[in-house]
Order: sequence, then C-alpha cells, then structure tokens
Amino acid sequence: METAPAYPKRNGKKSDLHCLIIFRGKEDPQSSTPPAHMASRPHGPAPSGPERSISMVTRRLRRAPDCPNSRGRTPGEKRTDTALAVDSGPARMPPTQAESVIRSIIREIGQECAVHGEMVSETLIAFMVKAVVLDPSNGFNMDRTLMKSDVQNLVKLCMARLLDTKNPSLDTIKMQVYFDMNYTNRVEFLEEHHRVLDLRLGSVTSEITDNRACSREELESLYRKIISYVLLRSGLGSPTDIKTVREVTAALQSVFPQSELGTFLTLSKKDKERQLKELTMIVTGIRLFNRDCGKGGEGIDDLPGVLHEAIPATLQHIDDELEKTQRQAYCYTAVLEKAADNPLMKAELQPYMLKEALYNIRQCEVFLQIILSDIITGAQEVEMMTKQLGAHLEQLKMTVKSKTAVPTSQVFPVFIALSTLWTSFQDETVIVGVLSNLFTHLQPFLDAHELFFPERVIQHYLSGVTVKTDMCRMKEHMEDRVNVADFRKLEWLFPETTANFDKLLIQYRGFCAYTFAATDGFLLPGNPAIGILKYKEKYYIFSSKDAAYSFAENPEHYIDIVREKAKKHTELIQLLELHQQFETLIPYSQMREADKHYIKPITKSESSTQTDTHILPPTIVRTYEWNEWELRRKAIKLANLRQKVTHSVQTDLSHLRRENCSQVYPPKNTSTQSTKEDSTGVPRPQIYLAGLRGGKSKITDEVKVNLTREVDEN
Repeated sequence: METAPAYPKRNGKKSDLHCLIIFRGKEDPQSSTPPAHMASRPHGPAPSGPERSISMVTRRLRRAPDCPNSRGRTPGEKRTDTALAVDSGPARMPPTQAESVIRSIIREIGQECAVHGEMVSETLIAFMVKAVVLDPSNGFNMDRTLMKSDVQNLVKLCMARLLDTKNPSLDTIKMQVYFDMNYTNRVEFLEEHHRVLDLRLGSVTSEITDNRACSREELESLYRKIISYVLLRSGLGSPTDIKTVREVTAALQSVFPQSELGTFLTLSKKDKERQLKELTMIVTGIRLFNRDCGKGGEGIDDLPGVLHEAIPATLQHIDDELEKTQRQAYCYTAVLEKAADNPLMKAELQPYMLKEALYNIRQCEVFLQIILSDIITGAQEVEMMTKQLGAHLEQLKMTVKSKTAVPTSQVFPVFIALSTLWTSFQDETVIVGVLSNLFTHLQPFLDAHELFFPERVIQHYLSGVTVKTDMCRMKEHMEDRVNVADFRKLEWLFPETTANFDKLLIQYRGFCAYTFAATDGFLLPGNPAIGILKYKEKYYIFSSKDAAYSFAENPEHYIDIVREKAKKHTELIQLLELHQQFETLIPYSQMREADKHYIKPITKSESSTQTDTHILPPTIVRTYEWNEWELRRKAIKLANLRQKVTHSVQTDLSHLRRENCSQVYPPKNTSTQSTKEDSTGVPRPQIYLAGLRGGKSKITDEVKVNLTREVDEN
C-alpha cells in the first residue's frame, strides 16, 4: 500500500491540548500598549521581580503572524492553541511578555526532565502544568500572589508527575496529547492534503504560467514542463520513467498539440492554471482508459485492488484490538465492583491505581472506535467509487468502440470524471495509511496495561466474579424505566417518543453521571432505554432506574462532584467531554464548536421589530377553473391540438438570406374645392317580365311591365 505523503503533519503545531499559563500582574509604565481587544479593560502595573498573581481566565492565546515559536511553525499554518490565563483580576500582561514567561516555565521543566533522562514534548509539559494548577489539592489559589517559591513548587509537582512512568494517568494524558496532535477528521485532512500538494506544485506552475517563450527551443522547453506538471499533479508514474513520459506526451498531444502553445501563452495567469488542471484531468482519464483496454497505463498502480485488500485487513486488525481493549475494560469494571463492597480488597488494589487504569483503557477504546469508524466510512466510499469507475469505463467503451474520431463533447467529461474518481482513490489510500500509522503508534499505550495491572493479578481478583459486558448490563435494566409522572418539572426522553433518539449528544460520553459522582469516579455505561434526562439543554443517561431517580433529585450537586473529580484527574476532561467546564483543554476535534464559548465582548442595545401585514406573497391562482364544462372544453382543445401538425417551408433562395426592406414616400392626399355643391338623382330602372314560365297553352305570351318612374317625379 502507498504510504502517507511526507508533508507537514499536525506535529508541526502545538496541540489543542497545549494549555499554556499566562502570568499577568501589575502593569509596567514602560510596557507596550495593550492589544485592541484589551483596550476597554483597566490596566495596572506589571509584575516586579518574581511576584505574579494567578487567576483562571479562559481565553485563546493570540500570536502575531511574525512571532516565532519553539516548533518553527510557518506563517501560513493554523494555530489552535488554548491557554490557561493567569492574571490579577482586570490587570493584564502584554501577550509577548506573557508568552516569554510561559516559555521559560516550560523550558525549565523540559530541561529538568532531560537531566533525569526523560524527553518530554512542550505540549505535554504545558498540559501537565494545567493539570497541576487545576488540582485543588496542590493549593494554587487563583486570587493570591504567586511568589517564586510557588513557581518552584509548580515545577516540582510537574516534574514528579512527568517522571512517574508507572502512572496510568500520565499515560492517558500522553495518549490524549498524541492523538489530538495527529488525528484530523476526513474532510479537514483532505483539504490540508490538497493544499500541500498545490503548494508543492507552486514552483512548477509558476514556471509555466509566467513563461514568455518566443523561440522554438523555448516553446519545446515549455511543453516539456507542461508534461512534467501533468505527471506530478496526477501522481501516476515517475517523471524519470521514459515509458511513462512517452505515454503522457502522446495523450497530451492528442488533446493539446504543441501548436496550441501560442494561444495558451495569451491567456491570463488564472486561466492558464485552470487549463493546466483541466488538461491534467483529461490526460489522466485517457491513460486510465488505455490501461483498462490493455494499451497503456504505464506506472499506474491498481489502487482499487490495493484498497480492497488493505481495508479489510486493517479493519480486522483494529477490530481485534478493540475487542481485546473492551474485554480488559470489562475486567477492570468487574474488579472495581467487587472491591466496592470489600474495604480490604480496596486497600490491596490501591497501589495498582485501578480507576486510573480504567480511565486509560476507556480512552483507548474511544480512540480505536474513532479510527475504526473512519476506516469503515472509507470502505463504503471505496465500494461506491469502484462501481462508478466501472460504469464510466463501460460508458467510454460504448462511446468509442471502433470509431476513428469521437466528438470531444462526449468523451472529455467522462475522462474528467475518471480522473476525479482516481484522485478519490488516491485520497482514500493516503487516509488508510495515516489511520494505520496512527493505530500503530497507539499500540504502546495499549500494551502498557500489563505494566499497570498484570494479567495474573486480574485473574486473582476475578475469581468468583462474573465479567459482564456493556451490552449485558444494558439488558439487565432494559425493563426498568423512569415513570414520568414522578417528575413534574423534569423532561424525560424515550426511544418511542423522541425523533433522532440515537443521535442525541449524551453528556459524559454515555457513562452514568450518578454512579461516577456517588462512587468517587467509577465509570459505568448508561442505558438510554431507562430514559434520558434533559436538564438545562443537556442529556444524561444512567445505569439503573435508582441511579436516575437519585440524580434527578439534585442534578447540580452531582454535576459539581464530577467537575471537582475532573480537576484531580485532568485526563477525565477529554474522556468525559467536559470541555465547556474547562474550555482551555478543548481538543482539536471540538475546537470549532468551542470558538463560540471563548470570551467575547458582551454588548447591549435596544432594538425593535415590525411585522409586515402580508409577509407571504399572494397565492391566488388566476388560471383556476371550477366549472367542469369549461375544464372539458379545455381538455378537448388540448386533445385536438395533439393531432395537428405545423408545417413550414424554406426555399433555396430564402436559405440563410436576410430580410430586405425598402422605404418609400406615401402619396399625398389631395382635394379640390368648388363654389357650389350639387347632385342629381336618376330613377333606377325597374322592368319586370311576366309569362316566361308558360301556362296551359303551348304558346308563351311574354308580357313586359315597365315600372320605372318618370324623371319629373323625382
């Protein structure tokens, strides 16, 4: 299988779990002007000497584009760091001074760890500083002055945690930091992948688009550069392979001969880039079609075949590891349940830190499920694309057949569709490679449980205990449902009465909120069939009906307990998705949603609205007819029209001739005028003939009667 390309990974940026400490204090008169977003706040003097005050303020650490960092991030690279801000109420330290303090603390801890032979990343150190400050048992008061001794104590506590290699909590934090820095969802990963590919081709593209070739040699050199661009952009073969270059040259000449370079050079830079991409897609489609016909395809790997072999194998491997992880989580849960009723056994398990190990294995399970889900999605995409690829190739064969010439309007769109599909296959290959690599690097975290809680110890404490799976626990309480009538002020949701019931965002990642709070951090999966409690627009599920009733009596009490527990075990913030309570520890996967919760200026204003009388357009249908006889008349008219034929004639003389017209002067109206107007009336002759039809006699007697009036009578 092809490996992932070596472009800048998210390792090049600090993780979203990179929580920084910003020391703020009294303002120095010589300090720089505060940023615009701080201008509305009063400022005091800057810190003098080691004295600094510390206060929890959640905000995003903003850095100027030209400000270098310890990781060497390029100016165009995204930064999604989060920060723990430390200040003295309204007073704030300038960002550059605050960052220097942050780096000095992180650098000091890193150097101390290196002295003890432990190489620790800055991201992990920053996260650990956050964890130490959050833990109330360490006594860091956010409203008092932080002296030099407090800073030394902070460094000492961070060192103790970072050097404790047999601590499941540290291992969980390392795993969370690693996963957050290296995992990206499919959409954003492909966007970044394509952006990096375009960036790499930038120099080649510029050489082509900025070229002003005139002579024959220069034009030939430009054409060779276009061939190299097509090869590099398509990723189908090596530019150093003679057979591949010849094949690409032949395909390119069939659609873009060298004689067209003159027209190409007259285009704008943007049009040149667009045409280069289009030519690449057409040439790629031609090569793929020739490969399918057995007449070419040099250097083109069978990506669909590779993916059909690699994806099932990867899925099986991850699924086996996920099943193993879940079995281990079930064993930890069973041992903890047994120890809950046995104080002596609870004391024996204390050195093994079994709850912390359970948090670790549950976090492993979550990460494996994320990877597995992405690979399953990729498998579905590959199956769909394989069908489309076959359909497009068959369409091309039917279109081309044995024809010597085919209209470009028929084949070019299909070639472009083929190229797009093949690019999708290449993307899926890269994604599978990255996910497989991510899973491989998670293996050490999964294998570390033998060190935390050996198998022989597990089997010893599991004697006489039935290990239950999460599904078995749900089936046990499937019939126990909350009675809605017992709660008048609370809303309960059930599968049969709620749309999209399975898509609700459950708090604490689906673990029982009451059990976790009441048993000092014991993770037990909830059962949605019992009923989901909707409280302050959030949803909670429980492991049993009794747990649901107990939590519903005082939800805020148990929510506060969970929050305080997370302060002592910082790994729970990501495991239970408590990012709204601790916004400075938001992982990358939820950074976009978290942007809404960062501190923003609150504005108030008076506003009013006015509703129009008729906000919708009229819906009167003017062509509506209620009379059925009128409808019949229209139907008969339409039926008759179906039998009519329209004829038109065009002669050779009128073919493609324009219409001629001439302009004339119309005759003038003339008239004469006389002194006297007179007229005469002549009687109309009225003469009748009688007897023409004959009578009884054989001789016809014709009689002529003149009834014309005399002229004098008029």
